[in-house]
Amino acid sequence: MIDSTLLVRAYRDGLFPMALDGGEIGWFSPDPRGVLPLERFTASTRLRRVVRSNKFTVTVDRSFEDVMRACADRDDGTWISEEIRASYVALHRLGVAHSVEVWRGGALAGGLYGVHLGGAFFGESMFHRVTDASKVALVALVERLTARGFLLLDIQWLTPHLQQFGAVEIPRREYLRRLTRALAARCSFAG
Repeated sequence: MIDSTLLVRAYRDGLFPMALDGGEIGWFSPDPRGVLPLERFTASTRLRRVVRSNKFTVTVDRSFEDVMRACADRDDGTWISEEIRASYVALHRLGVAHSVEVWRGGALAGGLYGVHLGGAFFGESMFHRVTDASKVALVALVERLTARGFLLLDIQWLTPHLQQFGAVEIPRREYLRRLTRALAARCSFAG
């Protein structure tokens, strides 16, 4: 397991871990870095209708480990090893890692998890078992971060999926400037 103090220090320095083939842990600080500017977040009219339809129930920090396991359960392989899972579960117990869960009919339909420090949220992974469930989790996350004054939503790498919501790439130097500013903020995620 990665020591929690080391893991938090890495995030503060702009680094995050991933399990590599063979089980080793690699540390990454992409250049450019993917971020989702909260003020630029866009959700389609259709997705907003899905959110308003109340066909899903959203919770926070109710099933952190289940969300992690679902994120790791991929046909194309995963960077979420048992060591990574145990490390983030430890962070969750410390109140540093959080999950957003989306439920349908009492079953976990989708969700996401990440790390919170200051006014920064570092998105780690998301999953869905039901269409739109991970998108509903993202909308809930952005609404929570915006309402609580967060300054940075780090997505690590830009993907076409996240680009549709307003995600962009910025140079590492700019990312580190934004990170320093966000870490100085006092924002609460839980509760």
